[in-house]
Parts: sequence; structure tokens; C-alpha cells
Amino acid sequence: MDGGRGAQLSLSWSAPAKGPQSGLRVAGLFAGIGGVELGLGSAGHGAQLMCEWDDAARRVLSSRFPDIALAGDVRELKSLPKVDLISAGFPCQDLSQAGATAGIRGSRSGLVSEVFRLLDKSKPRWLLLENVPFMLQLDRGEAMRFLTTELSNRGYRWAYRVVDSRSFGVPQRRRRVLVLASRTEDPRAVLLADDVGHDARPRKFFDDNAKLPKSVACGFYWTEGTRGLGWATNAVPTLKGGSGFGIPSPPAIVLPARGGAEHRFVTPSIQDAERLQGFDANWTEPAVNGSAKSSTARWKLVGNAVSVPVFGWVGGRLNEPGKYRSDLDRPMTARVWPSAAWSMDGTVVASGVSEWPEPIVPEPLHTFLRFESRDLSLRAAKGFLSRFEKSTLGKPDGFVPALKAHIVRMSTTE
Repeated sequence: MDGGRGAQLSLSWSAPAKGPQSGLRVAGLFAGIGGVELGLGSAGHGAQLMCEWDDAARRVLSSRFPDIALAGDVRELKSLPKVDLISAGFPCQDLSQAGATAGIRGSRSGLVSEVFRLLDKSKPRWLLLENVPFMLQLDRGEAMRFLTTELSNRGYRWAYRVVDSRSFGVPQRRRRVLVLASRTEDPRAVLLADDVGHDARPRKFFDDNAKLPKSVACGFYWTEGTRGLGWATNAVPTLKGGSGFGIPSPPAIVLPARGGAEHRFVTPSIQDAERLQGFDANWTEPAVNGSAKSSTARWKLVGNAVSVPVFGWVGGRLNEPGKYRSDLDRPMTARVWPSAAWSMDGTVVASGVSEWPEPIVPEPLHTFLRFESRDLSLRAAKGFLSRFEKSTLGKPDGFVPALKAHIVRMSTTE
């Protein structure tokens, strides 16, 4: 895949048409492996600078975006080139429910202060932030309160929205908060203009979590089982840069039982994981240069990445703003940050838009997988089952018997 402007994605999602405002100049902070820039690039917006400190991620960026300036530690970045938009998927470890939950002022997520430092210097038209939705709850919403206060104090209009990657054609349940701000433009016309509604999304594909279906695959985290499961029908749970074992690990997938065969428990390949984020297969291969640690390093990069099609949608709406759903506005409560809200003059208004901007139904997970999946090992399956059976977590009907059958089968082959 060409990592430059206008790169195309081999998914059911397609790049939006370039509009009259096409060609925003972008500075990508905390760029990771370039998912934000790749998505925006599909809509015609071009990165002028990317900033990333992780060595493995930098190798990917150097290979996939060879003509774009690459900076290292954001704390040492004194200024930005002339740009129209700053994007920043700033570190989420201190904000994640699965992470340290140290909050927005933690050592890692606190790096967002560097974004505001550079924002004050360059004064672009747009600021685009991305992070985990747990930030809406952590410390009673202190993280979102900090961000929105900093923006309002600087005279920025802002809107935010939680979106689910499944709405953009990838079978991964990945919920993320997007925050868009501008001093001169209306961010609502970008983030809050599209909505298929809470009841219009394809529930039959996603919402039956009470039983193990026969016709579609289900994903879960074999590294969990005590406090969480991550169960997802016809999708994988959120790909993560870490796990309950402290290392990046793939989720497990229960493949459909067809033709009298038993359910097969597998883990997806790194190539399919890249595709589940909207990248081409082997996008992260430059990170490892044949290293024996390639799997772990690449899984961490993919788990920490963003879903490319989400930012293709944002890029398209930056080209052609829509009309936001004012009929879904509602009063803001004092205690809870909703899944979407906006402010144009300092007053915060909640929005009732859903997490589903686009009506795209992803390809079924079991047919989406293109590369060879590996059987979930006997050790992994037995360890997970031991933890899961002792827990009080809900157990989808038919799941435990199917897992026990997998363990018996693996006992005779390993």
C-alpha cells in the first residue's frame, strides 16, 4: 500500500470523495503506525509531519510514509510546520479501564499538555483528539472536563462523540472518543452529522451475547476470564497493546460449527489483526526486520493503533460538512458525560447521536479472516477455562461445553 496521500484501503469501506476543502495540511502527534494519517489521507488530507517516540512504530512510519518528516519525543518538538489540523491519539494507558487509571495528569496521558503547547504556537484551524471512552467516567469525568476546559479557555468550539469501529466495516468492537475543535469552524457538522440511530444498527449481527451461535464467529479474550471476557458476537473484542498477562496477545475466536463439526477455537494471525484495524496485511512488518520477537512487537503496535476507516470518515466530513442533528440535543446533566456533546460558546449541550455514524455492515468475521489462524493452545484454553469457571461472569449458553470439547481435542494432538 502506498503510505502517501490518497492511499486506498482494501475493505468494504471506501475512501470518501474529495470535496471543495480537500487538502488540509496535517501534523500527526503520537502517530503510532499512522492510522489517523492514513485515514485522513484517503480523503485527500496530507501529513506534513508525524511525531512518534516508539522505535518500532517509527520504523513502520519511515517505511510507509517515506516522504513525510518524522519527529521523535513530542516534549522536544519546539514547533510545527504550517498546518491546518493537528491530530493526536495521545497515550491512553492512564485513562484505560484496563490500564493504570492514573488519570489525565498521569505520566503518559498527561502528555496531552504537549498538544496544547504546540496548539498555542501553531494555531491551526482544527484539532482532532482520540482516546478511550473510559475517560468519560474516570475520576468522575475529570479527563474530559480537563480537555474541554482547556479548549474553551482558548476560545475553541468543540464537539466529541464515541464511535464504534464496526460502523465503518471492520468486524472489531472498538469504541473510541473523537474530539474535534476549532476556533473558526463548526465541529458539529463533522462529528455529529451522520447517524444511523440506536435502533437502525444491525443488531442481529452483534447483540446476541447470551448464547454461542452456530452461524457466526465470536471473539473473546483468553487472557481474561476472572473479571472480564470481552465477548463479541460476529466480531473480535477491542484489540489491545497489552493483556491480563502483561504482554500483547491476540484475542481468541470461536469459529462457527458447520456440517456437524465442532466449534474450533483459534487465534487470528497478525496479518488479519492489521486488517481488523483497516490496514493492509503486513503493514507492521517493517517494525521488526526479521526479529524473533516480531509477533509480540507487532501485536503491541496493532493493539495501540486506531481504526483507519474511522478517520477516513472524519476526513470526508472535513471536506464536506453535513448538518448536525439538532433534534437530538438534550440538557447536560451535572454528573455524567454523555457519549456525545458539544459547545459553541462555553455552554455544554449533550447530543443523543448513537455510536454508529455509518450503516456499513462488516463482512462476517469468519469469512473476513484471510490468513491461517492457529488453534488456541491447550495450555491457554485450560488456563482460561479454570479462571472462567471460578468467576461469576455471564457464560454464553453452549460456550463452556464447546471449549471443553476443544480441550479434549487438543489433548490428543499437542
